[in-house]
Amino acid sequence: MDDPEKVSAFVRAGREAAIVAPTYLFHCAHLCEVICPGETVVDLACGPATQLGMVAQMNPNSQFIGIDLSEGMLKEAKDHIKELGLKNVDLKIGDITDLSQFSDGSIGTVFSTLSLHHLPTVHALESTFSEVARILKPDGGIYLSDFGHLNSEKSMQHFAYQHRERQPELFTIDYLNSLRAAFHLADFQRLSAKYLAGRARLYSTFLIPLMVTIKSPKRRQVEMALTQKLAELRRALPIPQQRDLKDLISLFKLGGLKSTLLA
Repeated sequence: MDDPEKVSAFVRAGREAAIVAPTYLFHCAHLCEVICPGETVVDLACGPATQLGMVAQMNPNSQFIGIDLSEGMLKEAKDHIKELGLKNVDLKIGDITDLSQFSDGSIGTVFSTLSLHHLPTVHALESTFSEVARILKPDGGIYLSDFGHLNSEKSMQHFAYQHRERQPELFTIDYLNSLRAAFHLADFQRLSAKYLAGRARLYSTFLIPLMVTIKSPKRRQVEMALTQKLAELRRALPIPQQRDLKDLISLFKLGGLKSTLLA
């Protein structure tokens, strides 16, 4: 995503308009259960670093590296990290299907949120899974979450346009295209079993795979202060976004994925 207008629309939806804010908070809570203090964490296809910045703020004792292939997104990311005053984040341009800049078993946690659908083919997705498995430490953390491919165009249109009155038009169009580009649940199931078996479990939203998440078991006892910060962020969401977060929690909970931080 290098088109300046699309980049801007995506950033506004995640920050100013807060459309994606519930999703970012949902992922942040789950990530905080996976990331251990003091380790190196890699964000694959970090985009404008909205998610990365939130997680890095919540985990100041870990070092974060954001990887993205879009110079436009990385520019937004650098500005955002600077604005937040974060010193534990490094940003690098790179292709997530080739993580050769990292040695085998060197990374504590790898995560990616709402980005894998940008990969052009299932082969590229498999290369990414293979690289994730390679660079992770034996006891490392995994959190990969993205859209799942829906069976009908009508369903895709419904989810893309359900909040069109409170999101930029370009974001709505990009959301629809993202749903169209999403990989099938079967693809995630096969690759998770092949590369991450015994290290992470796959979950999807109840009834339909609107979102798919691959998450390793809880790796830490989250501090009370962090729990309180997440609760404050939740209360600060506008009422419509609070409802969106509640719906997302419920859909994933019915699919087996839950967090004590989002009770």
